[in-house]
Formats: sequence, structure tokens, C-alpha cells
Amino acid sequence: MLRLVKGAPGTDPAALGPAGPAADQGPGLPPGPATRAVRRGGVLAYAAPAGLGKTTLLAEIRRRAAAKGCTVLSARGGDQEQRVAFHVARQLLQPQLAAASPFELRERLGSWYDIVGPALGLCTAADGAPPDPQGLRDGLDWVLTHLAVRRAPLVVFLDDAHWADPESLSWLSAFSPRAEELPMLLVVAYRPDELPETGEEFTGRRSGQRPLGLEPLTSEAIARLVRDRVGAHADDAFCQEFWEVTAGNPFEAVELAARIRDHGVEPTADRAHAVRDLAAAVKGSGLIAQIERLGPATVRLAWACAVLGTEISPQLAGAVAGLGGEDVARGAGLLRAARVLAEPVDEESDTLEFVHPLIASAVYDAIPAATRVALHGQAAWCVVDAGLGSTAAARHLVETHPEGDPWVVQHLRAAAQETLRAGAPDTARRYLARALREPPDYDERAAVLYELGCASLLTEPATTVNHLRAALEEPVSDPALRHGIVYRLAQVLSHSDRLVEASELLERESRQPTTDARSRLRMQAEKFLWDALRADEPEAPARSRRLATLADRLSGRDLTERYIIGLRAWDATLRAEPATVALRHAERALEGGLTWADESRNFEVPVLVALLHLYADRPGRAEELFAAGTAEFERQGWRGAHLAFAYTLIGYIRFRRGRLMEAEDFARAGLRLAERVGARTPALWYATGVMIEILLARGRTDEAERVARDHDFGDPFPNAVTIPDCETVHAELLLATGRTEEALGALSAVGQRLDPRGKRNPSCCPWQLHLALAQAPTSPARALATAQEAVTRARQYGAPSAIGQALRVTAEVSQGAERIKLLEESVDWLDQSPAAYELARSLVALGAALRRTERHAEAAEHLYRGLETAQTCGADGLVEEARAELAAAGLRPRALHTTDTDTLTARERAAAEATLAGRDPAAALGIDRTTAVRLLSAVYRKLGTDRAGLEGALSARATTAP
Repeated sequence: MLRLVKGAPGTDPAALGPAGPAADQGPGLPPGPATRAVRRGGVLAYAAPAGLGKTTLLAEIRRRAAAKGCTVLSARGGDQEQRVAFHVARQLLQPQLAAASPFELRERLGSWYDIVGPALGLCTAADGAPPDPQGLRDGLDWVLTHLAVRRAPLVVFLDDAHWADPESLSWLSAFSPRAEELPMLLVVAYRPDELPETGEEFTGRRSGQRPLGLEPLTSEAIARLVRDRVGAHADDAFCQEFWEVTAGNPFEAVELAARIRDHGVEPTADRAHAVRDLAAAVKGSGLIAQIERLGPATVRLAWACAVLGTEISPQLAGAVAGLGGEDVARGAGLLRAARVLAEPVDEESDTLEFVHPLIASAVYDAIPAATRVALHGQAAWCVVDAGLGSTAAARHLVETHPEGDPWVVQHLRAAAQETLRAGAPDTARRYLARALREPPDYDERAAVLYELGCASLLTEPATTVNHLRAALEEPVSDPALRHGIVYRLAQVLSHSDRLVEASELLERESRQPTTDARSRLRMQAEKFLWDALRADEPEAPARSRRLATLADRLSGRDLTERYIIGLRAWDATLRAEPATVALRHAERALEGGLTWADESRNFEVPVLVALLHLYADRPGRAEELFAAGTAEFERQGWRGAHLAFAYTLIGYIRFRRGRLMEAEDFARAGLRLAERVGARTPALWYATGVMIEILLARGRTDEAERVARDHDFGDPFPNAVTIPDCETVHAELLLATGRTEEALGALSAVGQRLDPRGKRNPSCCPWQLHLALAQAPTSPARALATAQEAVTRARQYGAPSAIGQALRVTAEVSQGAERIKLLEESVDWLDQSPAAYELARSLVALGAALRRTERHAEAAEHLYRGLETAQTCGADGLVEEARAELAAAGLRPRALHTTDTDTLTARERAAAEATLAGRDPAAALGIDRTTAVRLLSAVYRKLGTDRAGLEGALSARATTAP
């Protein structure tokens, strides 16, 4: 066993930092890799069939741990309680936290309070969307880690893990590898044939650390046990018979020894036949027959206890059994004397517990089926009458037969709502599915179907669609309910890559005569959103015109109107309308606020509004919006797909700014989160695409290929337009690996799909740029025409980075002096943008072109500057390219003067202020024009803006400066 030492090094609670979802990384920063310290903890798992001593062994380990001063947390799964969400988690963590006041709990849990508090029964759920299951698991991780550090060494026990509720078991199983990095020992025991898949980590199949098995007692051990407990004079024949009867099962051996002693049987050979008779009463039918001999009232009490499970209140057991207090006390005494119920732990405890789960299971299985159902129904009523709430009653209600009882439906719906808000959608789904079978009243059925669809949303989207479609087919008298069903159904259809169906649904419902004007407007907004994300939208130009007309007459008075205005801004970006138009509409949408974590709304619109700032050369503003949105996700406990998107797209913003090392950190964090969401999900498509782009920019093509291969990044791609476009990224990878013909075919298909639909802005849809490069080897004239058209569209849009990038690609497919002229113009435009990596590419390309025309002095200037910029960006492949060009020119790389700070120098600030004042910065600072251009170029990169956004960015920097 691993040795845990109290006060082990590295367990200072201050090392945890502030409590909260982002405590270990700070807002807007990706979670870094865990710091691996010396192994101090681990997992100790025991797997054995029933009765072989797992519980006794864990009790002894627990006693020794407590004796050595360890903090002990203990829980036990229960056959009846395994359908109660977080039953095990509450046993483990509640005793450590329940004594604190709400104020103290908020202090200790920080921003995790509203996420884990309801799951642990410490508080009621706050208003707003519930946490997603991954967010809740992260919160429970934090709480357990916090305890391990503050109260080290910590020993956590989970007995009968095979009966643990799925939510707790999946959490502890996923957490278990972290125990090795903490002053913590996790001790688990389970029956190997009954452990669910959610506990697979404890089997050692992934880690290679197999659980320890337990074997039956040998005949010698049984003989020693008999002589210790029955009498030292027990002879060998008696002990042998005892061993054969029990097969060495420790539980049966201990129970049988007690019964032999209680019956005064002499442990001699001539009394050996009595062993088999007494053994029959230890389990199975013999045990049940013994209980029946205790009288009907005692039998009813045993049945009630078996139905209620563990930690049974005598008053509640009596109510379920229909017995008074005296009968309960008498029956409990008889059951304890018969070794069915355990003796009280202390004089103050009156809790009823079975001696062993095997006995509890035997009693429960012996209850006649009809009686068992009736007892569960009675238990539900008694639990509610005792004030324990609908959730405590729900586990009994799911065992009853449907009878059309409104009371049952009411409490199952209430339990589902509470459980869903606590972060256990699967359990909520089970309760609602049972409520549906009751069945509910005719006018309540649609509401139950809607709630069932909402509960299934995260785990079973296809099932959700079926439930919501069924809800729409019901007569719905409440318009708000019907509209809610429509919005949620459209959302799940779109997230399942069924955008056409989502659009058609919204169109159909918006035309219903019962739909009021404001609801119709919202349905239009939702339809505009899903149509905008369709890669195969047939009427995109017409939709754009309708959207523009509608948005221009809206004031943004509510969220629906602001969503429409935000979509108008995004549409303007896609269609390469002037960036100023898109930004104007974006600021209108943002004036009243756009929420990112509202379960009744779609987070895509706030994301698109933030991203369009990036494409318009305002990445600094885009990061501000994403930081605020990420903080919303984390506060709400949305740490699955939503947080994966957020980290991925922050990485994409950093990539577009040329901060490739930071971009890679964020993208890897997003990819890790997306992998937890599932294969071929939208979150994983985005994360993989962004990761590939960053790796290609860093010159690590082999690794980019490996990421694509590992995540099955290839056809068929989703129907939705992704950011970046998955097919375009895939084609870029094909180009980088020399598969030009494949890339040409893929990009031609992308163009045929996007161009007729108006998605032609090179800043956000750069398919034309890659297509030109793919065409160049076989059709140079066609490649040039394609690139020139991209330049025209980029100039129409007006973002300097888009123009500069398009000019560089045009230069690559051009020849002679025209190539140099285009590259010079590209550098001029990129100097006015925040796109450092694109600037480095154009500088190196210009330097290389000048070298080939023997203009070595000019070439050196651009190559040195390109090398320095590429080095700052972390573009290792481009750095090597620049070095090779310098070597070819007979030059050696000079010492680089790079900086990782965003702080403006005094001269950079002076140049920016002179520009804003309408003065020539070169004249104002007494420097030449080239130096002034480079100063301003640094300003734009550091502030994350272009000239048009300089004033706002500089003001924002001044406001946030310390």
C-alpha cells in the first residue's frame, strides 16, 4: 500500500490559488499541463465476488488510516440508491462541507459554489442554465483536489462501487488517475461482474494497474476461524464440514459461526451434520424462512427496510410497513437478534442497517412482485410526507406501475427539474420517461415531452429530436410552450448537422396564425442564423437582402432584435461588404448586450459578432468579447463543447494575430476539451481544423498530418460552415504535403459550394487564395485570375490584412517585376494591420524575390525584418526559410531583437498619438518614413487593431492600464 505522510511537502493550501473554474489558469488562459511531482498517492482497487471480505478489508484500512491521522472520506454504493444522482458524491463530500454556513461555503468554493452546491445537496440551484455534466465533474474534481491539499494526507473509500450512481462513479473513475499526483489514496472495492462501464478506470484496462483480487479462505483458515469463534476444541471433521459448506466464503463463515454459537452446537464430528442445516439460514430461502418465523409485523419491517435501502429511519420504515413505534422497536430487536439487521453504531444512533448487502438483496428479492411495487409506492408517499422532497421519492416512483396518477407525474417532473439543474440530465431523463408512461393528463403531455427532450439534449440528440417532434404533434394550448419546443427542436437539429430541417421547421411555424409578432420575429432570427451557417443554402443572396432590410429598421430594443442585427453584421462580413459596415452593425448589436450562456438562446450569434471583429482587423476587440464569453461559460459550468469552442477560437484569434505559440496552447486546450465531448462533433471539427492551421504555420507539417489522422479529419465534412472552413483547412494540408491535385479538386468543390451563396470574403473564406496556389502548377493564367479576383474582393472588404494576404498569394502566382511590385504592396498593407505572421510571410517572400533579382541590399533589409518577425511569432518553418534565403545571399543572421510584451514603447505611443492627431508621425518624431511605418506597424500588432480602430484600442489600453 502507498504510504501517506501527514504534512507531506507540497501540500500548502495556498498553492491552490483562488477558488473557481478558472482558478488555475486565470480568465481567458488555457489550462496548462499539470506539474508532475514525485508520486505521492494512487488508487488501491479490490475486485472480488460477494461475501469475500471487501467491506471488512476496507473497514480495516479505514481504521488504520484514521489512526495515522489521515483525513478519511467514505462512501458506499447501494442497490436501491444507485438510481439517485450524486448519492456517493454526497456521502464523500457533504460531511466535510455541510457544517459551514452559506457564506463560509461561498468563501471556500468560490465560483464553484453554484455549480457543485446543488449536486452535493448544499444549496438549491440558482436561476439560469444548469451546468453541463463535464463542468460539474470539473467542479467536483476541484473540491476533492482542494480537500486533498488542505487536509493531506487524504484517504477516500468507495465500497460496493458496482452499485454507485452513474454520475458519481463516472466522476471518480475519471478523477482516479489524478490521485497519483496528490497526497491522496483512493480505495475502491467492487464485484467485477457487476461494475458498469462508467467505472472502467478501476479495472486497470487502460492504466495497466490491475485490481487486487480476494480468494476464499483455505480450510486451514476456516479451521482457525471456527476455533476462534465457536470453540478451541472444534475437531478437524467439524471444521472440514464447515469449510465445505461455506466454500471458504468469509461472510458465510462468520455468519454460520455466529449461528452455531447462538444455537449451542458442539463443534464435534458427530454434530457436523447440523452445520448444513444452520448454513441454510445464512442466505437464500433459509434466511427468508427464518425471518418469516419472526412474525408478520417483523417481515413487513424487513421488507420496508429492503425497499428503503441504507441509513433507514425507524420512523420512515414504520410508516412504509404500516407499523407503530413499539412494533418497529420490537421487530428491529428481533431482526438484530437474527443477524439480519446490524447492531447500532452507538447508543445515540437508531438507524436501521442490514448486516450485509447480500442479506438486503435476499430480502428484497423475496418480496412478492406486487407487494414490492406497492411498497415502493407507499415509500414515495411517506418520503414526501416526511418532507424529504420529490427527488427522494422519485427513485421509488420509477419502480411503481403506471396508473395515470397526476400526483406521480407531478413529483417525477419536479424531481427531474431539480436533478437536471443539479447537473444530472440522464437521471432527469429516466424520471421524465417514467412520467410519460404514467401517463400525464392530455394537456400536460406536450410539456413532459418537451422537458424530456431538454433532458436528453446533451447525451442523446437523436432521441431529443423524436421527443420534441412528438411534443409538437400534441395539442399545445400554451403558445409560449409551443414556441419553446420549436426553438429547442431547431437548435438540436442544427447541432446535429440537420440545418435544412431546422430552417424548414422555423419557416413553417412562423407562418402559423397563432404565432404572435414578437415570436415570429424570433423565429425569423433563428432561421437567419441556421441559414447563414448552411454551406448549401440555395437562396443566400435573397436571404441577405431580406436580412439587411429587416435589420436596418430594428432598433435593438431586445435580444431578438440584437441577434438579427448581429447576423446582419456577420452576413456583411461573409459577403465582403466594407468592414466598416459590418463593424457598425456589430456595435449596434453589442450596445444592449449579447448573452453567451443563456440556454434558451444560441451562443453562435455572440461568437460570430466577436469573430467578425477579427476578420475586420480588430482582434484585440475580438479577444475582449471572447474573454467575457469564456467567463460566462465557466461561471455557468459549461465546460464541455462550449468551453472547447471558446478556447479553440481564442487560439484562432491568436493565430491570426501571429502569436503562434500562444495560439497553439489555446488550441491544444480546446482540443483536449473537444475530445471529451466526442468524436466527429462540431467542437472537435473546429478544434482539429484550428490546430492543423497553427501547426502548418509553425512549420510542423508532419504533426499536422498526425492530428488530422488521429481525429479522422476528412470526408464527409459537416454541412455547416465552420470557422475556419474544414474543407479549406483540409485542402491547405493537402497543399502543404504536396498533394496538389487532391487539393485542387477539394478547393474547386468548396468554391462551387460557397461562391454562389455569397461567401466570398478572403478574410474569413480564403478558399480562393488556396485555389490559386493549387491551380498554379497546371493553369498559371487561371491561377492569376483567381488570385486577382480575391484581391478585388479583399479591397472591397477593406481590411488591410486581407488585402495584404491576397496580394502575396497573387505575387506567388505571378512572374518577374510584377511579383516584386505586388509583394511590396502586400508589405505596405500588412504594416497597417495586426497580422504579424502574414507580415512575416510577405517580408520573407519579398526578400527572396529581391535576392533572385540580385538586389541584395534591399533583400537583406526585408529578410532580416521578416526573420525577426517570424521569430517573434513562433513561425519556426518560416524562420528556417528566412535563414536559408539569407545564407543564399551570402549573409549571416544577425542578433535578433524580439520582445514578447504588448506594452507600447514611448516612440510607438508618440507615433500613434501623432497619427490620431492628423500629423505625420515621421515629421512629429523627427524620423524617416520607413521607421515611422515600422513603429505604427508594431502599434497595430500590439493593440490588435488597424488604423481605423486605433483610437478605440488606444483608449481601451489607457483605461485598463494600472
